[in-house]
Amino acid sequence: MEGGVVLCGLGRVGWRVLESVRAAGLSVVVVDLNITPDDPRLAGTRAVKGDSRNAEILEAAGVRTASGVVIVTSDDLVNVTTALVVRKLNPQARVVVRMFNQNLLDRLGSAVKNTVTLSVSGLTAPILALTAMTGDALGAFKLDDGPRQVSELVVAENSSLAGRRIAEIAREDNLIPLAYTPRFGNAKLLLDVPDHAILASGDQLAVCGAPTDLVRLLERERGELLPGVRWAGRFRRWLRTARRTLLEVDLSVKIATPVLFATILVSTLVFRYGFNNEWGDGLYNTVNLVATGAELHGEDRPQWAKVFLSVLKISGAALIAAFTAIFTQYLIRAKLGGALEVRRVPDGGHVVVCGLGNIGYRVVNELTDMGERVVAIDRFADNPFIATVRRKGVPTFVGDATLPDVLKQARAETAKAVIAATSSELANLEIALLTRQANPQQRVVVRLTDALFAEAVRDAADIRQAVSIPALAAPAFAAALFGDRVQTLFTAAGRTLVVIELAVDAGEAHLEGKSIRALLLDYHLLPIAFGGKAPGDLTGMQLAAGDRLTVVGELADVERLIRRQHIPSTSCVVLDSVPPGGEEVLIHLLQERRKCSHEEATEVLTRTPLIVADGLTIGTAQELVERLKRAGITGRIG
Repeated sequence: MEGGVVLCGLGRVGWRVLESVRAAGLSVVVVDLNITPDDPRLAGTRAVKGDSRNAEILEAAGVRTASGVVIVTSDDLVNVTTALVVRKLNPQARVVVRMFNQNLLDRLGSAVKNTVTLSVSGLTAPILALTAMTGDALGAFKLDDGPRQVSELVVAENSSLAGRRIAEIAREDNLIPLAYTPRFGNAKLLLDVPDHAILASGDQLAVCGAPTDLVRLLERERGELLPGVRWAGRFRRWLRTARRTLLEVDLSVKIATPVLFATILVSTLVFRYGFNNEWGDGLYNTVNLVATGAELHGEDRPQWAKVFLSVLKISGAALIAAFTAIFTQYLIRAKLGGALEVRRVPDGGHVVVCGLGNIGYRVVNELTDMGERVVAIDRFADNPFIATVRRKGVPTFVGDATLPDVLKQARAETAKAVIAATSSELANLEIALLTRQANPQQRVVVRLTDALFAEAVRDAADIRQAVSIPALAAPAFAAALFGDRVQTLFTAAGRTLVVIELAVDAGEAHLEGKSIRALLLDYHLLPIAFGGKAPGDLTGMQLAAGDRLTVVGELADVERLIRRQHIPSTSCVVLDSVPPGGEEVLIHLLQERRKCSHEEATEVLTRTPLIVADGLTIGTAQELVERLKRAGITGRIG
């Protein structure tokens, strides 16, 4: 990007975005209400203190000449207002806006020109969900034929991967190798990954594939089989529901109910044996007297009977009034939803999500879309997401997940994984430790904010899936400055890689009619999908209007592609000699390239060294060399 970048907002996400933008080699000016110019974290970055909604503040930050503006405050209204002011001051700058409101997320991006809207929860929820499923996820994104996940494998001693070629593993498990780091040697990325390389102990391999394929590979590699969903019998589940319902009943209701029924029983016995009534008549008279205070014509009865009926009328009226008041109040405050949810909780093999905020709700959606059985826990009964996830068939408990009894209700100790995604870092850590205490082998994914804290939790508490949400989301905001189709960013072999979808527009000379293979070689990209599906064999294929090509590349290479940076056409393909039997192939190729006759092409063959074609980009030249090699002809790039 030729101009600089203005970053508005230095919250938890903002600081991480600043690091990512600087890592991309871009000059940055920061705008924030509370920043101090001598803050050591700025590391020389110019800062303007003030409200980003103020046009004068933005102009002081240089927004009129900026190529991009990133707005990441924690207030949607501030972000939207700032975006509109920026668009007025600089109609050409690319604006990247952080949004919380899911309804505004896509609408703002489509309504305001050259504006990209991103959600932290939308960027990170797929990674959390897939990490829970497979135990490890560097990145995640979606294609038309399903989600894709990026994971890193470390070859351990006696691993099933040791001694196998990378190409063999990729073919058998439907994976795309992205990075290979041998234990002794330099890392190889994307097109440079050697298919013939044989893995050894200590090697690292980053791969991309469908979650189901990765799960099978990771299970074999780590020797851990993820359990399927297990259900108790119907009778046992209903017995749990009844037990849980009784436990949920208030103490006052538990006291008032037995007293009322004991009174009815004693009165029925008195009517049966004292008044010689039948059992049914005794019960009917008791209920009639207690509930309605009806007259039973006791003028001719003994004195003790008159006393009994009078006491029963008074006590019955009092008991009915008290029971009605207590029980009605209980029903108004009752939380029996959790008791009824018990019957829908599996005995094991499910995923427990603690916290239904923006991120937790998105995680539940991701998991249910993958067909996983989910149980959710949230602390607040008025959380609007609870009703929504229950309509999706997800049993949801209202309670504090830091309490062992609440986790026990959700059967966290036998779950496939537990995701601690509340808004409190300490609560998430406590949930993780409680879960590990109940089951030391349990897979726990912990949502954290501070990257250093997440690293400390991974090292000290042995919770490998402790992830920093700002660290996961921040690179996407930086990459969005270069294009509006960024799928995900991740770090592999110490390098930042970007997955981006290119849409070929009609009349776009840089892409339309371009050889896919040459494009990939020119920009050093690896194909992930074509038309939203697995790429297949792209040899000899050309891009046409309407095509969609998903590729992965290093941040600098992706930036060159998005800017449609010109690739020099200074290469040529040279043959030092014409091999026997290759004459016809070369004649046809020379006619195609030079638009000449058969006789002219034949005459060219007599010259050595033979320049088959010149004025080519490096990618086009490499593609031509590969084409000659398939015909048994060895060429070189000159």
